[in-house]
Amino acid sequence: MWLINSSVGRKVVMSLTGIALILFLTFHCAMNIIALFSGEAYNTICELLGANWYAVVATLGLAALAVAHIVFAFILTAQNRKARGTERYAVTDKPAKVEWASQNMLVLGIIILLGLLLHLFNFWYNMMFAELFHIATAIPPTDGFELIKVTFANPVYVVLYVIWIVAIWFHLTHGFWSAMQTLGVSGKIWFCRWRVIGFIYTTLLMLGFLVVVLAFAFKCAPSLCCEKAALCCDKPAVECCEAGHKCDAHKCDAPKCDAPNAECCLPVGDCCKPGAECCKLGAECCEKPECCKPGAECCK
Repeated sequence: MWLINSSVGRKVVMSLTGIALILFLTFHCAMNIIALFSGEAYNTICELLGANWYAVVATLGLAALAVAHIVFAFILTAQNRKARGTERYAVTDKPAKVEWASQNMLVLGIIILLGLLLHLFNFWYNMMFAELFHIATAIPPTDGFELIKVTFANPVYVVLYVIWIVAIWFHLTHGFWSAMQTLGVSGKIWFCRWRVIGFIYTTLLMLGFLVVVLAFAFKCAPSLCCEKAALCCDKPAVECCEAGHKCDAHKCDAPKCDAPNAECCLPVGDCCKPGAECCKLGAECCEKPECCKPGAECCK
């Protein structure tokens, strides 16, 4: 078959599978960015995908694309080395116009493959695989948000993921325009354009992944701030205000009010309905139970 037996055909397969994997990375990055702002929303997506049949089918398809891309990459590399023969041992100057990424695609590919195995172990094994085969894990398979927090709390993993992301960036900045050239959609005019487009797109894409890793590593993700507010709502209102936190119904999953009477309304919205006038009246708040949320201690 032409796509498998010829050198050009193999390059076409690599280009098509590479573009498909870039599209997957785009989806994956968008999903990760959601985790920056809402752990609940991220876990909802994890539950939606999980071990459902369509997610499993998509995973198998993705695995096939990745395997094809990797296998053909090694075949083409071996083919190029064989074609060069003993000349590859000759000491020659590196062409000035050839990118570093182009000269080191095999090394980058190996780093990416090792990073992929690490990522599959940290997330896929503990999520979809664990759910499919009912493997007991420390973190529930659908709690991807907690898994992100635990993983990037480890500085070793943070460093390894940063190296992995940088390697992918180098690989994609070359691979993007190279794929377009192989598929014949980059003539003299569009060649430089595709290089610029590819550079900008892959840079923004990898920055998205990098921001997520660093935001959770340094505990500055907005979703973590909301989580702190939720924990604050388990404390008495006065203590909460002294800590400088604002607990309200929009940030707390299960807001509570343990402070007695007037202290209840210090953090606006803790026990009172959003916008209720009684929250502005201090001690009078608990004299107006119609303003308070059902079950709030301050209303009793």
